[in-house]
Amino acid sequence: MAKSLGIFVTNPDNFQHVMGVTKAAKAKGSTVKVFFTWTATHNAKKESDFPALCNLADDVSICVDSYKKMGYDISDVPEGLDEKKMATQAQHGIIIEDFDCYISF
Repeated sequence: MAKSLGIFVTNPDNFQHVMGVTKAAKAKGSTVKVFFTWTATHNAKKESDFPALCNLADDVSICVDSYKKMGYDISDVPEGLDEKKMATQAQHGIIIEDFDCYISF
C-alpha cells in the first residue's frame, strides 16, 4: 500500500514547492491531500497552476473562513474546486489523524 501525504499550506509564497512535492509524491504512488489556510488561500486565485494542483492531488481544499478574511466572497469558488472543498479547519485535523506523513509550507 502506498503512503499518504498531507500538506498544510499557510504561506502563499510556497506554492511551487507544494506543486513539486505533490508531483513527486504522486509519482511514487502516494495519496496526497492539500489544505490551504490563512494567507495561502490567495494561491487559489493568484496561481495559474492551482487548477492543475487540484487535478493532480487526490484532495485539495481551502479554509473558507480564511478565504473570507483574505477578502474573497465564499460564493466565488476557485477554479478546480467545488463548494464542498470550501471547508473548515477539520480538514487539517484529517491530515494529522489519517495521513502517514505530514508537511507544512
